[in-house]
Amino acid sequence: MQRTKIKKHLVIVFLMTLILITYSFKSKFFEVAKQLEIYTELYKELNMHYVHEINPAEFTNKAIKNTLKDLDPYTNYYDEQAVEEARIRREGEYAGIGISVYYDKKGIIITSVYKGYEADRKGLKAGDIITKANGQQLQNIKQEQLSQFLKGTPNTSIQIEIDRQGEKKQLTVVREKVVVNPVPFFDMIDKETGYIVLTRFNEKASSEVKKAFTELKGKGMKQLVFDLRENPGGSLFEAINIANFFLPKGSTIVTTKAKVKKWSNAYKANKKPLDLDIPLTVLMNEKSASASEIVGGALQDFDRAVVLGERSFGKGLVQRYFPLTYGTQAKITISKYYTPSGRCIQELDYASRNEDGVVLKFSDKAVAAFQTKNGRVVYDGGGIQPDIKIGFIKRTAATKKLLKSRAIFNFITYYYYKNPSIPEPETFEFKDFKKFQYYLSSIDTTFKTDQEALFLKAYNSIQDQGLLLKEYQQIQKKLIVEKIREVSMNKDYLEDLIQAEILERYHFKEGSFKNRLTTDNVILEAVKILNDKSRYTEILSGA
Repeated sequence: MQRTKIKKHLVIVFLMTLILITYSFKSKFFEVAKQLEIYTELYKELNMHYVHEINPAEFTNKAIKNTLKDLDPYTNYYDEQAVEEARIRREGEYAGIGISVYYDKKGIIITSVYKGYEADRKGLKAGDIITKANGQQLQNIKQEQLSQFLKGTPNTSIQIEIDRQGEKKQLTVVREKVVVNPVPFFDMIDKETGYIVLTRFNEKASSEVKKAFTELKGKGMKQLVFDLRENPGGSLFEAINIANFFLPKGSTIVTTKAKVKKWSNAYKANKKPLDLDIPLTVLMNEKSASASEIVGGALQDFDRAVVLGERSFGKGLVQRYFPLTYGTQAKITISKYYTPSGRCIQELDYASRNEDGVVLKFSDKAVAAFQTKNGRVVYDGGGIQPDIKIGFIKRTAATKKLLKSRAIFNFITYYYYKNPSIPEPETFEFKDFKKFQYYLSSIDTTFKTDQEALFLKAYNSIQDQGLLLKEYQQIQKKLIVEKIREVSMNKDYLEDLIQAEILERYHFKEGSFKNRLTTDNVILEAVKILNDKSRYTEILSGA
């Protein structure tokens, strides 16, 4: 009798729960449908009655972007054109002429030329401005339209006009299949130490790392420096494959936790590793993100590698692409990822903002401690902390503004045409910082501090500017002097950055990486640790 009553109670509870869940689902569905209907009705009325014409695509794009702006910056909408660009980034292949570019009101500015491709063969240079394509002037055209001019089917040609330092030149270039190698450089640093740099996690990442590793082993490599600095991430599965190269089959490399149960998974190494014993160092910095942090975090948690450099970016969010109608797509953050020890290393808490709308940081709250396989203490709440901190230089506010401008790129172009040649990559050093200071103060027009911008805005608001022209010029000179002083506080950092950019301009990326092997302090420290077996073992043992 008692058992029957219990069963009845359980059935009633189950039915009530089911009703609540159903009601909740219907309520949410109704609210979504209601809001969509409101938007549709609003757009219909605007389209019929608004005094000016409305562009449907632009109108909807703005509405969608406004909808997404309060979420995290990785949740995005892609129209048909952006879908293709996202595919290129993932796959690392496209049809083009082998350049990377800026889009500008002047036209398409070439920022780098890939060695061996059509642009290189035809003599195009970084700093060239493509001002015309197939007869179409490219000045003052929107970025979305500019990006289409160089794309197309392989083996098709484009007639272009370039502006090189004020001189016009016309030529024909032919589109070809361009493959972006995520491992642009690998080599031996010394007789026993190999070096591999991975710049992105596209679909070729693990195969290219494996190819480089195998070749270096054939050259006698007994220890490895694996460089993930500046690597913004990419494919989760390529990150798992690469971590698997150095971890035993069956090891949990990363765990994801999502609202949708099927996307909460523990991803394990499912292949035979390349090498479980080779001494390994991993280099990371503030721009190492996402998939880079999966690899770095897994190797750190298993005490498989010594991590050197700066704290990584702190992107512990996973995205997935969802197809929408008419060839469009949404990329939506679906889960957070956790390293093998249980750390979520997401830095910014996009669900929490202060009253000014600024996103709060997890690292500003209490962080939790976790343990690696050997019992070393590691922490969550903001990126992968390196085992050895080296290479970080605090940037001044002026330097941060400088890095966001095109001033350094423009200076390299200026330097390139003032210096017909430079020494070989292994021996080149940039020691002309005074020339850079002169360029910023006397020639550059792109780099302005917040103070300069505000002062210029105030001056422009004055009706009779002639009355204050002398005073304006005096204050402007003082602001420039202060700007140069603040930038110069980061002289060593900027010299290294400019040196790398100059080498790439003369000797492609290969030249820049060759130079790193003998001048980069983080690489040199990594080699020192690998050569000191007792120190290497002590760091990883947690002693």
